[in-house]
Amino acid sequence: MAGTSIASSSDKKKQDYAIQDNYITTETTVTSEKVEDFITTSQEKHSLSDLEKSSFEHQEDEEDSPIEEVRTVVSNKDDPTLPVYTFRMWSLGIVFSALLSFVNQFFWYRQNALTLSPLVVQLLTFPIGKLMEKIIPKSRFFNPGPFNMKEHVLITVMANCSYSTAYAIDIITVQRLFYGQNLGWGGGILLIWTTQFLGYGMAGLLRPYLVYPAAMVWPSNLANISLFRSFHTVESNWSGPTRIRWFAYCFIGMFIYYWLPGYFFQVLTFFSWACWIKPSNRVLAQLTGSLNGLGMLSITLDWATITSYLSSPLVVPLFAILNIGAGFVIIAWIIVPALYYSNVWEAQKFPILTSALFNDQGEIWDNSLVLNDQKLLDPELYAQYGPLRMTAFFAFTYGIGFAGVTSILTHTVLYHGKDIVRQYKMSRSKESQDIHHKLMQAYPEVPHWWYIGIFLISFGVSFAVIYAWPIYLPWWGLILAIVIAIIFILPIGIIQAITNQQPGLNVLTEFIIGFALPGHPIANVTFKTYGYISMYQCLTFVSDLKLGHYTKIPPKAMFWTQLVGTALAGVVNLATATWLMDTIENICTAAAYPFTCPSARTFYSASVIWGAIGPQRMFGPESIYSPMLWFFLIGLIIPIPFWYLSKKYPNKWYKYVHIPLIFNSTGMMPPAVPLNFSMWFAAGFIFMYYVRTYHKDWWTKYNYITSAAFDSGVAIAGT
Repeated sequence: MAGTSIASSSDKKKQDYAIQDNYITTETTVTSEKVEDFITTSQEKHSLSDLEKSSFEHQEDEEDSPIEEVRTVVSNKDDPTLPVYTFRMWSLGIVFSALLSFVNQFFWYRQNALTLSPLVVQLLTFPIGKLMEKIIPKSRFFNPGPFNMKEHVLITVMANCSYSTAYAIDIITVQRLFYGQNLGWGGGILLIWTTQFLGYGMAGLLRPYLVYPAAMVWPSNLANISLFRSFHTVESNWSGPTRIRWFAYCFIGMFIYYWLPGYFFQVLTFFSWACWIKPSNRVLAQLTGSLNGLGMLSITLDWATITSYLSSPLVVPLFAILNIGAGFVIIAWIIVPALYYSNVWEAQKFPILTSALFNDQGEIWDNSLVLNDQKLLDPELYAQYGPLRMTAFFAFTYGIGFAGVTSILTHTVLYHGKDIVRQYKMSRSKESQDIHHKLMQAYPEVPHWWYIGIFLISFGVSFAVIYAWPIYLPWWGLILAIVIAIIFILPIGIIQAITNQQPGLNVLTEFIIGFALPGHPIANVTFKTYGYISMYQCLTFVSDLKLGHYTKIPPKAMFWTQLVGTALAGVVNLATATWLMDTIENICTAAAYPFTCPSARTFYSASVIWGAIGPQRMFGPESIYSPMLWFFLIGLIIPIPFWYLSKKYPNKWYKYVHIPLIFNSTGMMPPAVPLNFSMWFAAGFIFMYYVRTYHKDWWTKYNYITSAAFDSGVAIAGT
């Protein structure tokens, strides 16, 4: 397949190993002293332009990525003769994409949802592909030779496009079961496809900014590539266990171990030993409780719990880990207790941590008591029932979410504005970036007009959807939703590409349409889907495009694979959802257990709160939570002093502060609990600082494959 270069300790040259002779490559001898560690510290340590200038200055004697993490995992060689349009790729990709779509959609309706991840496909298709290599007669299409890594990557990419349940299924389910309106097959499939393909069209146009630049790392891809290469490369000049052997050790170990916290000894998942000191002490339980408290001194020994909200800490840069950790401590362990024990917003009427909503008497909120027969808000009933209340923690995290959204814009302009302009000029001049971009010049690129065409068709069909079916979103609402997505895609994409964390637009979109179009719950959730999910899908596609860039997948093969996987998943999602709603009596109620639809019911509650009740009642002038609106301004301003200080004192710690990361990651609590953050930080600090600093050779060889093995073991054991 392809060779690679592995970066080891600072005084060693990278080791090269290969398994085939047909390479496009430039031999390299790079020491890790030549290029400073960019991702581990901060994107502010060097600007993107400085980083890539360093790359260009050394191109004559070093042809590899200037990023150490990438050099460690990604090959700087390619074999363009490897076949990709094969029967194995298409058959395995389509079958497993359909299977993942069906299974994940089926279990989405159950009380305890089961999700099969693309890692499962990545693991299962390797032995199946090798078996097909042995038993299918040789043929250019059916069996052109050894099952290669590019086929394997495309199969996994197709699965990655199909494993997530389409967000539009929430609208279809809620509208049919809770609002008594059926979009049918036509409206359903067009709603699903348009919300997905709008993002696909935008993804292709972002390639010059989020895929081609070396500094746009997309760390989550590194663990996947490490696993792919452990399957498909032969390692030479390698001390210790090979990566595939190490993967096997860690995978089997995690698979066996997960049965303890997952099934037999679930106390290992949420272990609040401090509560044992005095179980009857309410304050101690609030501060140290792991599930319903702030998780101080609590621990978890469950990898699934550690990675459930912030992904694997073994692939996140150290500067991002430190920012998230600092933000978590300040918000969850300092500010929230101060709010609660000062009884701000009558906080002590409610639990210290929950996403549940209440009335002003401290009772759980009952939507049915404020809605009329048409499932719309009745102002008189609302006035009788009382104003909506939430915990101080929940209210404050809304404010943090508001600040996180606006801080993204300021941060991007200050820290990356010049680089975006420079990248635009480079894209116009067709100038090559690092070695990976050079190697990709061997393949015809997908023309921009292909992606523009998909975007325009999806945009046009979206208008048909909102006018032909009972969506209730006006034309200007659709345009506004897509404009919001377009404005935030590049700033959020840069943050995700560097830090492996994606800030969401769900709160912003719900907030805007709630003010602009109050009393329309279906319009509210549809606006959110077009505004937030189109951006989310776009960046999912961009991440896969970067995976293809690293693994030298022909761009047109990647285009068709993503297109087919997305279209197929939409059909399977809708068919499965329709079948379940047609055949299971009283689905999404307690009488239909286990098909109680927790996600759909949460989505319905959001439609009522943001659409029917609306942000005017929640955060308007008469609400006790109105001060949270100031966080929009706070988020806009607060990156400025840190940017100024980082420029004035370039050798001080100010350059490491990443305000959007601090705000947007901690804004996930609740439903995330503090224990998810504290143990994630601990694991990340151990691997990305201690192990990397004091056991560099081990970290270089095994860190990313360990992450892939742990995730895979949990994924298989959890099913």
